[in-house]
Amino acid sequence: MSFNYAYQKPKVIAEIGCNHMGDFEIAKELIALAKDCGADIAKFQKRDNKLLLTEEQYNSPHPVEENSYGSTYGEHRDFLEFDQKQHRELKSFCESIGIEYSTSVWDSNSARATSELNPRFIKVPSACNNNFELLEVLRDEYSGDVQISFGMTTHQEERAIVSYFEEKDQANQRLIIFACTSGYPVPFESAALLEIRRLYDEYGDRVKEIGFSGHHLGIAVDIAAYTLGAKWIERHFTKDRTWKGTDHAASLEPAGLIKLIRDLNASYVALRYKASEILDIEKIQRAKLKSKQ
Repeated sequence: MSFNYAYQKPKVIAEIGCNHMGDFEIAKELIALAKDCGADIAKFQKRDNKLLLTEEQYNSPHPVEENSYGSTYGEHRDFLEFDQKQHRELKSFCESIGIEYSTSVWDSNSARATSELNPRFIKVPSACNNNFELLEVLRDEYSGDVQISFGMTTHQEERAIVSYFEEKDQANQRLIIFACTSGYPVPFESAALLEIRRLYDEYGDRVKEIGFSGHHLGIAVDIAAYTLGAKWIERHFTKDRTWKGTDHAASLEPAGLIKLIRDLNASYVALRYKASEILDIEKIQRAKLKSKQ
């Protein structure tokens, strides 16, 4: 099913992820900034690192030492984690200021813990979308929407994921899939926006909605993604792109997020047919300028 050009107001996810650098107060500040910018959702990440990583991976050094918050990769990941109580507090803070909370989960334990908080949706990142133990938890033990990114994912893997949710008639009710290229940052030629069209052709009548998760620079690509039918736009968000960490370089700062939301909303208003052959705004110009034959 192709996109039918029935545009809805774009839904914007500010992916804070781990850009809080392990500081709870910075996390709350980023939520407030995302709200002020006009984002609909502030989203974080949750991992059970002992479950997710092998012992060798946990005890290995971070591959980019200057971005590490620990002497090993496992210690680095643990430093960036918030516990269940902190995530509950973040959700409450979101609700208190009028922005929605969500989290990307990387393993089955994190999926169950986040399900207990009952957000409207939970996200599965591209790196984990072939973890069917994780998908089973979200499909069978959680009642909200499940968002899944399709970065670094083969077409066969995509089909397996959608079919897995279809086994229990859940795909067209709860599954939201995202076109995505995994990279930090992604060059424009790799954004591959026509993948949105391919996802509509193959899954448009099989899943609930289709979105776009971007890791590029600037905001032009997001506007094009929305025009192609992406109902969700997800961008990493930070206060300062020079902060320590992997994701800041591919993130929007507040000024960029404000401009993105402004331009998405302008596009939403503009993407329509004329209400009449000659609009009221044109009538004066027509009377003044149109040649009379």
